[in-house]
Amino acid sequence: MNSVFDLLKPVAIGADHAGFEYKEAVKKWLEEKGITVKDFGTHSTASMDYPDIAHPVASSVESGEAAFGILFCGSANGVCITANKHQKIRAGLSFATDVARLIRQHNNANIICIPARFVALPWALEMIDIFMTTEFEGGRHQNRVNKISC
Repeated sequence: MNSVFDLLKPVAIGADHAGFEYKEAVKKWLEEKGITVKDFGTHSTASMDYPDIAHPVASSVESGEAAFGILFCGSANGVCITANKHQKIRAGLSFATDVARLIRQHNNANIICIPARFVALPWALEMIDIFMTTEFEGGRHQNRVNKISC
């Protein structure tokens, strides 16, 4: 896997209780590849509020401390909505490999949000690999991305 992101920086990762097990598995998978991971929690399956994780992950990516972010929750909708409140974040909800590719190619997404209750772990790993290795196409897509910020 050759990432298009600057992996001299860590990858920011976080999950609510529904995504905890996926977060742990993905963190291990990334670290086995030599990628540094900054884990923003949660650290158990105890019920918690997803914004408490999504905001720190998004802030880390927004500030440039992290190369990109990975967020998990049950549907991935909550973490995606929360992360996108940050001005420099383009979080994309991905449930298929083609979507993971398109949120990078067309939207220049810098956080991938994966629904842990609806995607098998091997599929999630494949989506993350695609997300990490897919370049933004620019061109007409850059014009659209430029219109996202308020």
